[in-house]
Amino acid sequence: MQQQTEALHTGYNKDTQSTMAVPIYMSTAYEFRDVEHAANLFSLKELGNIYTRLNNPTTDVFEKRFAALEGGEAGLATATGMAAIFYAIANAAEAGDNIVCAAQLYGGSLTQFAHTIKRFGIEARFFDVHNPSQIETLVDDKTKVIFFESLTNPSVDVADIDAIVKIANKYNILTVVDNTVATPIICKPFDFGVDIVVHSASKYTTGQGISLGGMMIERKGLVEKIKNNPRYKHFNEPDYSYHGLVYVDVPLPIYTLRARLSLLRDLGATISPFNSFTLIQGIETLSLRMREHSSNALKVAEFLESHPKVEKVNYPGLKSNSNYDVVQKYFKDGMASGLLSFELKNAEEAIKVVDATNLFSLVVNIGDSKSIITHPASTTHQQLSNEELIACGVPAGLIRLSIGLEASVDLIEDLKAALES
Repeated sequence: MQQQTEALHTGYNKDTQSTMAVPIYMSTAYEFRDVEHAANLFSLKELGNIYTRLNNPTTDVFEKRFAALEGGEAGLATATGMAAIFYAIANAAEAGDNIVCAAQLYGGSLTQFAHTIKRFGIEARFFDVHNPSQIETLVDDKTKVIFFESLTNPSVDVADIDAIVKIANKYNILTVVDNTVATPIICKPFDFGVDIVVHSASKYTTGQGISLGGMMIERKGLVEKIKNNPRYKHFNEPDYSYHGLVYVDVPLPIYTLRARLSLLRDLGATISPFNSFTLIQGIETLSLRMREHSSNALKVAEFLESHPKVEKVNYPGLKSNSNYDVVQKYFKDGMASGLLSFELKNAEEAIKVVDATNLFSLVVNIGDSKSIITHPASTTHQQLSNEELIACGVPAGLIRLSIGLEASVDLIEDLKAALES
């Protein structure tokens, strides 16, 4: 089926009530037919519902539908995007290991990698997304993941996926890409050999800023990369926390399976069935919205590029942008999402403009149907030094815009008035 058809139908076979909308199954637990049935579920001899911390019928549809959009084999929904990122890392790495990450990342990801997982004994090493060759200088036999964003937030750079995947495969290391900003409508990383995709579904997937959620998806055939790979012994040896299960021997998608049976079970960052339901609604219109977001953002970027007060515009849909050729290679139909940023001469000028807008809402989120403006240096990236801000592509004078679905002419008039106030 085509992607838009998948978005409307995958994962849901109408239940006994024949509802057109996927039902919300608000239940923490499920009754077993008998003791044998319960035992079979726990031993994976049968598949089915056990407890909503592990699985839920509404969430199951969300996982299957999102995995289909990405072209992956299976998905694991989580309470938030940050939980999905943590699970993707913790599923591969343990104390004493390291991960290699692009320096140009969402501020929350930078903090998680540089500080939080450090306390778990996992080291983060950073490379410039514009220079993937740096990865080879950072890799050793304890490297478990290479992590990057397909379209970076908020620096709005586009990764050379082929170059990164080539290096990862040379050393037999898993690649994890955050595809939140591009979404599977614009970019499908699995088509270029990426192993695992993560999302904050709280952004474009919901589309209206009403639900938190995350998603981790594995590519088809990932087991072949993990099987007998000395980097990932825990997938090849018995897991005594789950009846001695050897994951590579199970005829199921093993990366999401282990994350479900170990991390989701023990850490419990489970998505609410109600949020899964609202995110399913968002998926149905995602392709239509991403086209409009991208169209509006290009018009706004062209206006900003022409304004004398703007020193630089970061939007890869612009022909003048250094990422433009990479967009043509990896992104569908030239779309470049609704995220853009632009730079003024200093933080004072940036703050003045942010405060002067009327139509834009000052919010630390992206992907909403309503347009959003943010000053990252004083909010999402506040914890970074000036040197660190520059290194990750977020100078003090940078303003991030998430372009919504309003008429582009109104958005341009609002920005024009703010810049000239």
